[in-house]
Amino acid sequence: MEHPDLITHKNGRQRKPAGAPLPPENMRDIDRGDMSASEPEVDDEAEGLIRGSDSEDRRHRRVQPGIRGELGNVLLLLFLYVLQGIPLGLAGSIPLILQSKSVSYKDQAFFSFVFWPFSLKLLWAPLVDALYFSRFGRRKSWLVPTQYLLGLFMLYLSVTVNSLLQSEGGPKVVTLTAVFFMLAFLAATQDIAVDGWALTMLSRQNVGYASTCNSVGQTAGYFLGNVLFLALESADFCNKYLRIEPKDTGIVTLPDFLFFWGMVFLVSTTLVAVFKRENEHGRGRRRVQEETKGVMETYNLLFSIINMPTVFTFCVLLLTAKMGFSAADAVTGLKLVEAGVPKEQLALLAVPMVPLQILLPVVISKYTAGPRPLDVFYKAFPFRLIIGLEYALLVWWTPSVKQDGGFPVYYYGIVLLSYAVHQVALYSMYVACMAFHAKVSDPLIGGTYMTLLNTVTNLGGNWPSTLSLWMVDPLTSKECQGAVGQSCGSPEEAGLCVKEGGACVTTLDGYYVESVVCVVIGLAWWVWLGKKMRRLQDQSPAAWRCRINQ
Repeated sequence: MEHPDLITHKNGRQRKPAGAPLPPENMRDIDRGDMSASEPEVDDEAEGLIRGSDSEDRRHRRVQPGIRGELGNVLLLLFLYVLQGIPLGLAGSIPLILQSKSVSYKDQAFFSFVFWPFSLKLLWAPLVDALYFSRFGRRKSWLVPTQYLLGLFMLYLSVTVNSLLQSEGGPKVVTLTAVFFMLAFLAATQDIAVDGWALTMLSRQNVGYASTCNSVGQTAGYFLGNVLFLALESADFCNKYLRIEPKDTGIVTLPDFLFFWGMVFLVSTTLVAVFKRENEHGRGRRRVQEETKGVMETYNLLFSIINMPTVFTFCVLLLTAKMGFSAADAVTGLKLVEAGVPKEQLALLAVPMVPLQILLPVVISKYTAGPRPLDVFYKAFPFRLIIGLEYALLVWWTPSVKQDGGFPVYYYGIVLLSYAVHQVALYSMYVACMAFHAKVSDPLIGGTYMTLLNTVTNLGGNWPSTLSLWMVDPLTSKECQGAVGQSCGSPEEAGLCVKEGGACVTTLDGYYVESVVCVVIGLAWWVWLGKKMRRLQDQSPAAWRCRINQ
């Protein structure tokens, strides 16, 4: 029997946050649209309340000093987005930890599926918007159980993660992937709930702060879970910068970090569940009915959009555009760790990039604001390909620079400069793409339209990265030196080589093969399909307009 409080409602607005500057591109949530197809409907009773409260609303706008009256709600939103960034940051740190334990690149490719849920959350977002317990609250019905599960998963990991990473046969990548995939899935679901709640938690005049809380909070959470954790977990970093007497371990261990944040999730979620009422409304605030479309209606709308010839062509181009960058984006950092660069030093290089990543969209948007934003995308494309080759040269050069005490300062300066130039090219393409999405989206269904295009854009970065990681090992050639008649074509053969007193030596690194192949594929895409993408800008607005059956 269906619970009397379980509501199967029409789905309301669903917003995705602006991309945090620190997470890797395939984990960035770049959607900014609503899931609603039109302005929220207001029933007759609500209309009467609105009309009756207009004069009072105007009086209270004068009395209420901007954000001060809702500072508590803003801080709560900020905190919820920080919590969201913690599991994402931890997931981003695990590949570097795995690389320091010499796992195969096929294992890295398998773990990369952890980064897919944020790109796919459009598939279940209408369900999160539609199903809830009315007495408990539309958003709390998902937020509370989701955050409890996140906390429990972290507590489980705090007990088992050492055995998973340090088992006798090597790290248990399948189990790690399953657990962190669930963490990412739950974080994406929490994001849907918090985004929806932000629209009603804040008054109309302050709702713009929601996107600020999103960007700042998720970035801070990712920083805590990735950069800060890797630094404090490193014995070398702590001994060098934070301790007087050196020790064998860092200040923080992964189990301790997971246990602490697991408890924070459980305690804070309990406080929100008990003390925060979802449907409370301040004086002078209008209560607007959120729901606009049913679940199946939303899915049918998405199918109608993608069936349009221009949209289908554009989606195919978005799904293939990043093939040329996949080796540079997905493998380079792991290769630097393999070459001996400390993982915590690589993580810390993201810190000086934050101001650049904040300024770049502002500067680039001046050039993408016109009628042809994809021209910027097209012009930046070959420069990003060239940077991919420069990354390969950087990896090749790294072992020759290594010293007994680590790497010289000028080496990190060159890495930082390379990363900064890469960010300029990346953000030029990113901002141009977002501008074109906003330009072509049908205004009648703009939120759903943009969310679909941004989801396809995210997927266009996910699958090439996973494939690139998967192909590194098959493209790598090794030979057995020191043992006659042995080879290193498989792990079993490599084991026999070592058993016979030999050593497997890499004669051709698959990363360099990939780097060249990706650049060739990217150039071919730029020459033939890149021009086709530019021509899409010449299509009339009617070609992008969805014909919805009424």
